[in-house]
Amino acid sequence: MSEAIRILIADDHPLFREGVTHSLISEPGLMVVGEAGSGEEAFEMAADLLPDVLLMDITMPGQGGIAAVGRITAACPTLRVIMLTVSEDEDNLMAALKAGASGYVLKGVAAEDLVRAVRAVAAGNVYISPGLAGSILFEMTNEPPDDPLDELTNRECEVLRLVAEGLTNREIGERLFLAEKTVKHYMSSILQKLQVRSRVEAALLAQRHGLENIAPSSQG
Repeated sequence: MSEAIRILIADDHPLFREGVTHSLISEPGLMVVGEAGSGEEAFEMAADLLPDVLLMDITMPGQGGIAAVGRITAACPTLRVIMLTVSEDEDNLMAALKAGASGYVLKGVAAEDLVRAVRAVAAGNVYISPGLAGSILFEMTNEPPDDPLDELTNRECEVLRLVAEGLTNREIGERLFLAEKTVKHYMSSILQKLQVRSRVEAALLAQRHGLENIAPSSQG
């Protein structure tokens, strides 16, 4: 039997946290290990509890949710973050992804959809509420005539495939027998060639094209 997905909930409204907790713990394989009322508290609890998934509101007292995500993902690289918010603002969505979030879900979502998002993100995938996903993919569709994926080298394609699977730089290095510093170099090149701002956006772009359709060039 696989281990339960450990979840930390960060929101400044206790009743909302209680409702989310109730929805999640009623599902098999999910465990809420803590609740935080601010970004600073979420940072401390994430480092202490080492959850698998953090549900984080954007509007938080003190340090905002997006700024907190940047600190938390830097300190806990294996932690997956889902923004759980009322904001449908595309700038907030893009800022959250750039900060390191792997999911963006609107409050008011059905309990089964929230559970689906948690399981998807915990498995290394990206999850964005369907209505918002359409807008971000539309923006990413406005590419130059030449497909930027065609510019990737063989090794960059391998790295991108593993990024889309949810692996960290260290895990990619272990899989491909590369130094973590070398993987970071490849990631910088991939982001530049794909004209995206984060590894999450790169993964979304790869998934939209279909990983099997990423045709490596003849470059090294």
